[in-house]
Amino acid sequence: MDPRSFPTKGNLILAKNSLTLARQGYELMDKKRNILIRELMGLIDEAKDIQEEIDKTFTYAYQCLQRANIEHGISTVEELAYTVPIEDSIRIQTRSIMGTEIPKVKYEKENTRPTYAFSTSRESIDIARDAFCRVKELTLKLSEVENAAYRLAANIKKTQKRANALKNITIPHYTQLSKDIADALEEKEREEFTRLKVIKQRKNKAS
Repeated sequence: MDPRSFPTKGNLILAKNSLTLARQGYELMDKKRNILIRELMGLIDEAKDIQEEIDKTFTYAYQCLQRANIEHGISTVEELAYTVPIEDSIRIQTRSIMGTEIPKVKYEKENTRPTYAFSTSRESIDIARDAFCRVKELTLKLSEVENAAYRLAANIKKTQKRANALKNITIPHYTQLSKDIADALEEKEREEFTRLKVIKQRKNKAS
């Protein structure tokens, strides 16, 4: 038997304090879960908007590429594409939302100055290049938002699990324990009162 369940006034105080802490913990967990859910809903809406923009921008970029291929020839466009430097400026930082580490993608925006000669290309190349740069920017943003949404969803699940444990296990346990100890103490007081009353009656008879 757990010594903390013995019917003493000290254990009753401990049980009531534990119950208060459990209720406060549940309220905090519930508030945290609601905040995280609101953040998650916002990220889901943002991801949807970005994806729609990516689809439109990519379609436009592909059309621009087709036009450039027609005007310059596929082999020439491929050669010009190899002049574009490899993207190596991407860095991942983090920020915190209610204890959840959220990624923040940082990168250097594309240099607007082309890496090829104007004399060997037409405007269609520039338009295609700018369109695909925009696709890249949107893709980086989408990856940031989707990763943040995934992490928030994982934290929501963890927070919900803890809140459920407090609500369905811890709080009922200490509620019942407080009641049992209080009932036992009350019963002991009644028994002690009865015992003292009997003793007093016996003394009165004896005198």
